[in-house]
Amino acid sequence: MSLDSILSLIKSDLDKVEQKLEEYLSSDSPLIFQVAQYLLERKGKRLRPALVLLSFDRDNSSNKDKALDAAVAVELIHTATLLHDDVIDQSTTRRGKASVNYRWSNLVSVLMGDYLLAKSFKILVQTGLTPLLKAVSKATESISLGELLQIQERGNYNLTERVYLKIITDKTASLFSVACKSGAIARGVDEKTQYIYQRFGEDFGMSFQIIDDLLDLVGEKEKTGKELGNDLQEGKITLPLIYTLANSEDGSRDKIMKILEEGYKPEHFPQICSFVQKEGGVEYSLKRAQDFGNEALELISELNPTEYKEALKKLVDFILTREK
Repeated sequence: MSLDSILSLIKSDLDKVEQKLEEYLSSDSPLIFQVAQYLLERKGKRLRPALVLLSFDRDNSSNKDKALDAAVAVELIHTATLLHDDVIDQSTTRRGKASVNYRWSNLVSVLMGDYLLAKSFKILVQTGLTPLLKAVSKATESISLGELLQIQERGNYNLTERVYLKIITDKTASLFSVACKSGAIARGVDEKTQYIYQRFGEDFGMSFQIIDDLLDLVGEKEKTGKELGNDLQEGKITLPLIYTLANSEDGSRDKIMKILEEGYKPEHFPQICSFVQKEGGVEYSLKRAQDFGNEALELISELNPTEYKEALKKLVDFILTREK
């Protein structure tokens, strides 16, 4: 099932999110306007605002505008993190086009990211929902902590699965988690239900990131829209390699460790990829992604049956089988 068909339930609301993004990013500054328009042209899957709206779980409500604003704010935060990530990773492309830091400069990319963060919190304050502001503030702090931990652990080929999971919990899953919680907060449900959505979003995000890391090794460039092996090039050690290095025979491990420690180069990618596939790293990582996906499904199983809940379940299947 395609993502468009899964999200058809909220298509009109996602269109409103796009309209609000354009409205909020209008600026008297020619540079901000130019960069904002460039970003809007390169929109991604919009999974995070979609999760806000699906967790809101309503067609009509006096709080719908607040849910829409929460969806916009979450997407702005996500975009800001991408702008900062591209500077940190010295990326030249993003979603198949030149990255902002490459087209303009690192300075513009960093300051634009800061602008989007400031704008997102201004939007959240205007909702008047203090719990929403608190939840998103906490998630934004977690994203920063995750990014710093990932930077700290770059090039650490003895990275444990526990630390890796901590990194992706903070850096990626926290925003998915607060997206789901934001929809529940806007709807005005009790704290127990908010927690269910929050935990669902976290497990969803964990599954999403593990699959993303897998695709960097075994995906297809034509489908992913980016070069394979980027994580290795940037010194990021992800679950497929972590598992394989920890569970392979010493001889095989020593050969790969020598390559990594002497300095990874793109020509080493086929050998490392073969090593990970042969020694079970791909299979193990896929299972861990499926485990998190199953946990997410289990969490929402007690929620009342609605078409929004069904869409959330289908989204879990979508991210586990995605190819880009």
